[in-house]
Amino acid sequence: MSQTIIVKIGTSSLTQVTNGNLALSTIATLVETMCNLQREGHRLVLVSSGAVGVGSGQLGLKERPRTMARKQAVAAVGQGRLMRVYDDLFTSLGQPIAQVLLTRSDLMQRDRYVNAYNTFQELLNLGAIPIVNENDTVAVEELQFGDNDRLSAMVASLIEADWLFLLTDVDRLYSADPRSNPDAQPITLIQNLEELTQLQVETSGTGTNWGTGGMFTKIEAARIATSAGVRTVITSGQHPRNIAKILQGEPIGTQFEAQPHASNARKRWIANAVIPSGKIYLDRGAVKAICKRGKSLLAAGILDVVGEFEASDAVQLCDSQGQEMARGLVNYSSAELQKIQGYRSEEIPAILGYIGADTVVHRDNLVLIS
Repeated sequence: MSQTIIVKIGTSSLTQVTNGNLALSTIATLVETMCNLQREGHRLVLVSSGAVGVGSGQLGLKERPRTMARKQAVAAVGQGRLMRVYDDLFTSLGQPIAQVLLTRSDLMQRDRYVNAYNTFQELLNLGAIPIVNENDTVAVEELQFGDNDRLSAMVASLIEADWLFLLTDVDRLYSADPRSNPDAQPITLIQNLEELTQLQVETSGTGTNWGTGGMFTKIEAARIATSAGVRTVITSGQHPRNIAKILQGEPIGTQFEAQPHASNARKRWIANAVIPSGKIYLDRGAVKAICKRGKSLLAAGILDVVGEFEASDAVQLCDSQGQEMARGLVNYSSAELQKIQGYRSEEIPAILGYIGADTVVHRDNLVLIS
């Protein structure tokens, strides 16, 4: 059966630790593996880090750039080299590829999100393998994904993928860092992300000298992807052929089971792509109405409003303890909500002086957060 598969490979797997130069044998094996899967009828997308690492190696830098301007300049040097290598290897196997560079704003705005979806679908229908990276040369801090782990998860959610493979410098998730703790216990299957708290998994690693990710970002990527119905795997980037073995059922790496998710594309966008601009704290009755009965949010159930936002912005909906339980697009600004919070819908026109929406967040624009 044909499946849509996202493969994310990190800088630590793409480059040599000592000097940042490309690990060509690993890349060649990855390319061969993906081409084989493509020929079997699967649809493949590669999310590749490495532009800054490769650029650093070409420029003789000894560490990752620290300033935004330097990072963007080095990425511009490395991106062309990285794509040249991919193009040579994929072309030698007769596989067309496409470069796709994204910034966070491409997925935050609904029309651009839809355009990105349509472009990916056309590329996949044409038999090409999109190679995705963050557009480091133009992205600013507020619009960065932060790392390609999150980017890969958001792409997986965008195109409704079946699998997300996070290739990294460890073979699976452990209860502690196996490179420094010989007692670290391997974890093969996570059925629910809440299990991580019970297992006391160590996620404080910050990545390598050349990369930006770490185990924490991979856990966050798994949360985003699985909540969109995408089965996620953390496994070694040194052995790309394991991807095919895992698809055949071998228990390699750490696998995260896909969770129940919204089938509505708009709700997936709200849950995983937009950045919330504020928080709305709800009383117990509002939480029950939203979580248990699938109702819209009314002003009467609001306890407090935090942050500054305008109508149509995304907000987090939290219980009285601050735990986020839903996310949605709000019909009123924060200033308006501070005036009408706690009041019934029929009282709103008299308070604001004009007739507004009956709901603060309509259920069609609201998604529960696991």
